[in-house]
Amino acid sequence: MRTSSNPAFRNLPGGQGGYATFDRQGGAMGGATAYADAQAAQVGYGRAGVDERPLTMDDVVTKTAITGGVALAAGVLTALSGMYWLVLPAFIAGFIVSLIVIFKQSTNPGLVLTYSAAMGVALGGITGALEMSGTQFEGIGFQAVVGTAGVFIGMLVVYKTGAVRVTPKFTKWLMGAMFGVVILMVVNLVASFFTTGGIGLRDGSPLAYLFSIVCIGVAAFSLLLDFDMADRAVRDGAPAKFAWYIAFGLMTTLVWLYIEILRLLSYLRQE
Repeated sequence: MRTSSNPAFRNLPGGQGGYATFDRQGGAMGGATAYADAQAAQVGYGRAGVDERPLTMDDVVTKTAITGGVALAAGVLTALSGMYWLVLPAFIAGFIVSLIVIFKQSTNPGLVLTYSAAMGVALGGITGALEMSGTQFEGIGFQAVVGTAGVFIGMLVVYKTGAVRVTPKFTKWLMGAMFGVVILMVVNLVASFFTTGGIGLRDGSPLAYLFSIVCIGVAAFSLLLDFDMADRAVRDGAPAKFAWYIAFGLMTTLVWLYIEILRLLSYLRQE
């Protein structure tokens, strides 16, 4: 049985070059994913009972759209309000809620929407602060949103057309790539406390460009595994309420993807 690189979907077997806290937020995101991946219990989602409606793809699409809309609205409001000090507390709150959802395998819409709102505030604050730091960053938030949406749609097309098949070999390759990326993030983060720029993965150098592109690629291909797990949940007759959990899993990947795209754009804008 294949498992997703996403920490949420792992629970669903069938059946310094940056700005402000930019680098640390991205590193923490990858580290949280690796930690949850290693600790998540392999608990099945089960089948819908006689008194429950089975999951449909419409449920997944609707709940994903709602969670994404909440994150986008929270991000825009934070960026426009100028309350950038909310970045760190919002990120911490989102991280704590994500662990609760993952380990309890919760389908509570309140928790899922709280996570989306918190991460929206965190990313909106980072984006707003970045745009206010200089004219060269004006409009970078809009570009990052469009880029993230474009990657999501593109990978959905790739998945639906079967251009890239989600096989056990592909899954193992992607998991290895993800853990490799996370290890490098952690090493760079630790090194940044002792030397300026760490090992050069986030300082805007050519190596930093390459690393960001690799991170975007890994996050993008992770979406294929997420789509596959959603398909499996539908085919296996999971309860309709599990749409919230699937939407949460997709959001965790999209948050990481947005961070990496925003970072890469910031490098390009500094040229």
